[in-house]
Parts: sequence; structure tokens; C-alpha cells
Amino acid sequence: MKISYATGKRKTAVAKVWVKPGSGKILVNGMDLNAWLGGHEAIKLKVVQPLLVTKQEALMDIKASTLGGGYNAQAEALRHGISRALAIMDADFRALLKPKGLLTRDSRSVERKKYGRRKARRSPQFSKR
Repeated sequence: MKISYATGKRKTAVAKVWVKPGSGKILVNGMDLNAWLGGHEAIKLKVVQPLLVTKQEALMDIKASTLGGGYNAQAEALRHGISRALAIMDADFRALLKPKGLLTRDSRSVERKKYGRRKARRSPQFSKR
């Protein structure tokens, strides 16, 4: 039984992912995917997207731990980690995942706040008098 490990990242969220052949169970932070994400169906679809693309949704067990960021960033980090773990497990999956952009790390993050500004780019309100 071959276990594959990978890390996925998005904004400040990091997901550590272990993928192994199994029955299709997904455990995130010790919880089932439905318990972890509740009623967020669109975000659940993001998480299982790499499995759907490679047609492995009922054949792989996933165990993951996530930290940092919000639940959406964590879900996208998890998707990135699952994609990388599948690509490591089988080289044929890479050809399916790469064109969909699932192996690319989304490097967008929050811009830092600058001095003299209210946010990163927002200036203080101008007063003529």
C-alpha cells in the first residue's frame, strides 16, 4: 500500500495531505469533510475537484490537517495538496491535473499596510479646509 504525502498552500493557509488507496473517505483535522465544511457545497466541490478530474473519488482515502487562514483558503490549500499528492502517486495524473491549473500554487496574498495610509492603498480622507 503506497501512501503519498504533499503540502498545499494558499494565502496563509497550509494543508498537510496524506493520500492512500482506499474507499473514498476524506478526513480533515480529524473530522469528516461534511462535518468540517458544513453546508458549503461549492467549497466541498473545490476540495474533491482533483479526485473528480482523475476519477479517483471512490478509490482514495485522504487524511489532512490544515492550519492558518479561513476555511475557504484552507479548502483551496487542501485542493492543492491533494493534487500534488496524486501527481506524486501516479505520473499519469499529472497530465490530467496540470491543464486544469490544479498543480499551480495560487501566490496571491494580502498586500501589507503602508505608513500614512489607512490600508495597503487607501489614503486618509482629503480635507480642503
